[in-house]
Amino acid sequence: MLRAILKLLLGLLFRVRVVGHADALLHGRPLVLANHDSLLDALLVALYLPGAPLIVLPRALAGHRIAALVRRCTECVEPGDSGGATVKRLLRAVRAGRPVVMFPQDRVSTTGSTMKVYGAAGVIALRAEADVIPLRIQGTLYTRWAATGLRWPRQRFPRVTLQLLPVKRFAAPAAGEGSRRQRINDHLQGIMQQAMAAAEPRRSLFRALLDAAALHGRRTRIFEDVRGQLTTYADLLKGSFALGRLTAKFTQPGERVGVLMPNIGATVCLVFGLASRGRVAAMLNYSSGAESVRGACAAATIRTVITSRSFVEVARLQPLLDALSSCRIVYVEDLRETMGLADKLWILRALLHPRSALPETDPAATAVVLFTSGSEARPKGVALSQDGMLASMAQLRAVIDFGPDDKYLNALPMYHIFGLVVGTLMPLLTGTRLFLYTNPLHYKVIPEYAYTRDCTYIFGTSTFLGNYARQAHAYDFYRMRFVISGGEKLHPEVAQQWFSKFGLRVHEGYGATECGPAMAFNAPLTYRAGTVGRFLPGIEYRVVPVPGIEQGGVVHVRGPNLMQGYFFHEQPGVLQAPRSEVGEGWYNTGDVVSVDGDGFVTVLGRVKRFAKIAGEMVSLERVETIAYHASPGFKHAAVVEMTRSGESTVLLTTDPALDRIALQHAARQINAQELAVARRVIKVDNLPLLGSGKIDYVTLKDMVVL
Repeated sequence: MLRAILKLLLGLLFRVRVVGHADALLHGRPLVLANHDSLLDALLVALYLPGAPLIVLPRALAGHRIAALVRRCTECVEPGDSGGATVKRLLRAVRAGRPVVMFPQDRVSTTGSTMKVYGAAGVIALRAEADVIPLRIQGTLYTRWAATGLRWPRQRFPRVTLQLLPVKRFAAPAAGEGSRRQRINDHLQGIMQQAMAAAEPRRSLFRALLDAAALHGRRTRIFEDVRGQLTTYADLLKGSFALGRLTAKFTQPGERVGVLMPNIGATVCLVFGLASRGRVAAMLNYSSGAESVRGACAAATIRTVITSRSFVEVARLQPLLDALSSCRIVYVEDLRETMGLADKLWILRALLHPRSALPETDPAATAVVLFTSGSEARPKGVALSQDGMLASMAQLRAVIDFGPDDKYLNALPMYHIFGLVVGTLMPLLTGTRLFLYTNPLHYKVIPEYAYTRDCTYIFGTSTFLGNYARQAHAYDFYRMRFVISGGEKLHPEVAQQWFSKFGLRVHEGYGATECGPAMAFNAPLTYRAGTVGRFLPGIEYRVVPVPGIEQGGVVHVRGPNLMQGYFFHEQPGVLQAPRSEVGEGWYNTGDVVSVDGDGFVTVLGRVKRFAKIAGEMVSLERVETIAYHASPGFKHAAVVEMTRSGESTVLLTTDPALDRIALQHAARQINAQELAVARRVIKVDNLPLLGSGKIDYVTLKDMVVL
């Protein structure tokens, strides 16, 4: 009777739904592994999962009155019962086919992300040869029964969903570093992270913004730009509706619209506004030069470019616009003058009833077109879908924790996937505050903003982060708790500088424009120095051997975050889906990596950045590593040049004293092969950089030829 009353009451209050593979609980040997976001979780599981589950109560419920209700609704194992008799009881239940529910995290989450897990569930799964069923409980994080002290928005009765994901087999851990127990814990951690990423609902980018505004409150101040204006969710929605309606007057559904804008609030509203109307924001790299931008517009068949008159004047971009003679140039300052009474009334209606004002956009539709950096070849257009971008955010959310208590500082431009997806859209869609800055090259100013704005997260390339650390006061990053590097290889001296000066570890991500901001990440829960961490949940990979390269191979990947395809200059406007020698839907990254027994990824270099010397393949990144070891306080880059005897390596360095003798000595210290020592050293004042902070190797090759 009590069970029926509680089920009816909670069902009415929280509109509880059970979705997914519920039938898996009635067959085989089900072992359910659930996340733990509030004290209500165990009670909801007891009431709504079929099969009269045996629940291992988490320690957070010890002595709580909710635990008494759970015990009256189903059979339980008490918190702290870990003896042999308890283990045997759980094994018998699993082998008999009765669903057993465990909370591997044990304590209530403080962030909503996965936290430390305990390996008891893994031991049970292995010994019972269980069918592991991940359970993702969504919604309880926002109730008053979640962890105390959280600044998550509290709701009296949020919608709760119990999502059962496909069955997984818990295989015995392979040989690797660390104890067997640690490897079991790591495998368990991976299952929980995969469940979190896989449970991300399919929706459009603008629908995700509406959900965030509804959850966190429209009056919440969510971001600020360099102009010092604090923007609420209501302001963001208003600006997005306005720009979406005004741009729809001169664009067509599905059209790719060029966006030539800096990191300001209007750019954010423009991206969301175009997405809300089924248009595609093509983010143009204004730092790449007129020829590159013109080629990008041609490849993606961009007919209209939206920019700001004041931005063009300050950044001196008029020559670039003159080169875009085939495109219509629209200034955001002029759009306000085109707004009539009908537009204002429509915006008012949209603000009152946002979900009915616009038709639902297909989540599989293209949201954004970005362009490859051009560090080694001509830029290509990369089409990213709406749910693909949201999948990238969900993957990162599963391995790092952030929320309303945090504040992002992002100076990376939005034409860079790291700056757009991670640095701008992800915080806005998760209720995390954001400070946008316009120029990552302002090395003295950015640390000051980190200090005055109390920022806790900062993003940058290794080059940018190194310059911030050199210019910053030792207390500028006193509130910082997470430093993330991406876009290029993290130099060891940069990581050491952040640790010694600020006491902060730099977490490196490995990604590509085609694969989202990160494919692998050196997260706090799974960190190993010298690697880029493990592949993110949901990423499949294959390492294909390369003739002449003994260690590792070229990595091919696929996953929900993968691009829709390329726009090439040779076939303008034609989207070419990804394909590699592994098969359809796979992407050849061109990177040579090795993956150890524990799943940690080490990037050895790009296939294009290997030189064949004396019959052996020599990585140019290894050439640069030797140079950085010999001269850590300067910048170095290696390229290949053709000589009469074949390929050779050239090192360009900003160190006027560096020579081959010092390089040979450094190579012996780090046990590097003699062939990896640069054959020629060229002194330069500065290394050319792209707008994203990566080294411009195309220009470097021209400098060597000259």
